[in-house]
Amino acid sequence: MFSAGYSTSTCIKNYPRLSIMLRALIFDVDGTLADTESAHRAAFNRAFAELGSAWVWDHATYTRLLDVSGGKERILHYWQQVQPEVRTWPLDTVRTEIERIHARKTVAYEHAVRDGSVPLRPGVQQLIVAAHAAGLRLAIATTTTPANIAALLSATLGPDWAAYFAVIEDASTAPSKKPDPQVYVQALQRLGLPVSDCLAFEDSANGLQAARQAGLATIITPNGFTADHDFTAALRILPDLSGVSLADLHAWHARMPSI
Repeated sequence: MFSAGYSTSTCIKNYPRLSIMLRALIFDVDGTLADTESAHRAAFNRAFAELGSAWVWDHATYTRLLDVSGGKERILHYWQQVQPEVRTWPLDTVRTEIERIHARKTVAYEHAVRDGSVPLRPGVQQLIVAAHAAGLRLAIATTTTPANIAALLSATLGPDWAAYFAVIEDASTAPSKKPDPQVYVQALQRLGLPVSDCLAFEDSANGLQAARQAGLATIITPNGFTADHDFTAALRILPDLSGVSLADLHAWHARMPSI
């Protein structure tokens, strides 16, 4: 298991040798570009309260729920835990209520992000700007919603944030949640590049598994909710991206060990 005592130079073995040509960076969003999970948890709790629910997700509960990818999926999973009989309810009834909760939560989250309370993680903006300027192709591969992505990145990268990214794959285009690799497979298809020419950036075990199943070498920057995840399959584990340069990425990519 990963622990707080990791080395910033942690590398794994058992990766296939990659091409020396690094041409694209593919980023997860929640937890990777920004420490969004605390804001998401607060938004869920606000939605529950506004809708008259007694549910409250504390830090420990939400940490466990992060093993389930997708906000709507977390609602359903928790609901089935605290009220098992919901499994026998009409599916349309359950879906309608989940949609209502999630819509209210999304509004609360967007307000928090637009207020500037969710900054990008250290080094993220600098790396995105530098990579774009250097001609690397950038992509997003996330299972969060388009609204959440736009709220975060417009508040941090500015109104023209989408110009940085050649490809954006999200919950609207890739409904199978991580650890399913669908979102990464589709991002790679749209990039039109060999998988060996790309690096992925993730923060969680589910994200790492999805990226690796798509064949991507993956850099992990854990956060407070994912610090104890198993990151054995990561290319590198870093506390964040501060001080990480394009030269570092090219060097790590070029020195990938063979099987």
